[in-house]
Amino acid sequence: MNVVVFVNAVLMLLLAGLMAAEALVFGESREVFLLAGVILGALGLFLAAATRGPARRLTLRHTFLLTTSVWLTAGVAGALPLFIWGMGAIDALFESVSGLTTTGATVLSGLDQTPRGILMWRALLQAVGGVGFIVTGMALLPILRTGGMQLFRTESSDKGDKELATATRYAGATLGVYSGLIVLCGLIYHIGGMNVFDAITHALTTLSTGGYSNYDASFGHFDSAFLQWVATFFMLAGAVPFAWYIRALYRRQYASEQVAALLKTLAVVILALTLWVSWQSGRDFMETLRAVSFNLVSVVTTTGYATEDFLAWGPVAITVFFFFTAMGGCTGSTAGGGKMMRWILVFRATVAALRRIRYPHRIITIRYEGRPVSEDVLSGVITFFMFYFLTVAALAVALALTGLDFDTSISGALTAVANVGPGVGTIIGPSGNFAPLDSTAKLLLTFGMFVGRLEMLTVYVLFTRRFWRDF
Repeated sequence: MNVVVFVNAVLMLLLAGLMAAEALVFGESREVFLLAGVILGALGLFLAAATRGPARRLTLRHTFLLTTSVWLTAGVAGALPLFIWGMGAIDALFESVSGLTTTGATVLSGLDQTPRGILMWRALLQAVGGVGFIVTGMALLPILRTGGMQLFRTESSDKGDKELATATRYAGATLGVYSGLIVLCGLIYHIGGMNVFDAITHALTTLSTGGYSNYDASFGHFDSAFLQWVATFFMLAGAVPFAWYIRALYRRQYASEQVAALLKTLAVVILALTLWVSWQSGRDFMETLRAVSFNLVSVVTTTGYATEDFLAWGPVAITVFFFFTAMGGCTGSTAGGGKMMRWILVFRATVAALRRIRYPHRIITIRYEGRPVSEDVLSGVITFFMFYFLTVAALAVALALTGLDFDTSISGALTAVANVGPGVGTIIGPSGNFAPLDSTAKLLLTFGMFVGRLEMLTVYVLFTRRFWRDF
């Protein structure tokens, strides 16, 4: 247990250092971040000193506990500056967890007048959460063997490849690619007309597929076709497996079933929806193509930016956006949702089941990236989706019990668990936010964002009696 507490203490110290840096740069919020940094740093030092000792090997149970506790600690720590700044405790926790899980749902309004230090902190939370989840998905979830993530080992590592053999080296390579894309995105944003501060913060929240903006109008504030196309490209870049970038750089291997499926699906749906919306509304085709591309990519990649209220496009568009909220980006990316790898395997397993009915004596092997998929992986994927939709259903019922209407309850539950951000309806739709919800609903959604980011079973296993037996 000491090693789990020690790692959390080190995380506190790192976040305290980040707060200290914020205090140095942003004078208007200096007292807020200094106080938060001192409190968190003191607690981190105390826990680190109390639990420091010889390195011990982590057991599987320790790994489950470490994965969950690190994200929980980061969520609470990230809320501390927001609470000291003046937000209520529940609102601060909601905003922090939404940032770290890269959901992008917000309870803040008047963002245009919010201090820059607070805006930067929100962006940093999403950037840290984005790279944190990539590393979690690469280093920990495959070990925990939840949701079919053990298959991801074939994408993130290769026993014969010494350059990518360890999680540490892979994490370093990932951080390099991630940082490079953020810098590139920020430079192009600035060239396209954003000021330096907006370019930095929006680059952080674009590549992390988080979607926090500095303005109540979200990305629509900039009213620039060029910037919208740039954001569309980099949202997709964040939703692509970072292992794919590393394979492309190290081995010149560019093929990826996930990436191909994601791009093909988006191309077909964007074209079809653009034709429908432009025909129904009489809007210019190219303008509609840009609006549909940006907003659909934002939802599918679970970024959550918005340039306009797509709910005004009619019931067909609303249905499409609602359905694709659950899809998500690729495994090994910063995106949330069900992940393309799992959808591909579910589709192939369904086709295989139908073929077995037609040819009962034929041996049918399901393959992914040219390799046979084990029953263990398929079972993990099916279990993931069962808990995924059970969690959404249970959360929707719980939200309805707080007095929310059907649209807000079901879309709020789905957008929280899928880590998307905006939902459907007048309250939490792309033109609204989560501030009107009561404290109970906000806590429920905070839990939904948390378990959704850690892919359910990683958290739920901690609630079993057997897990804690003889711990």
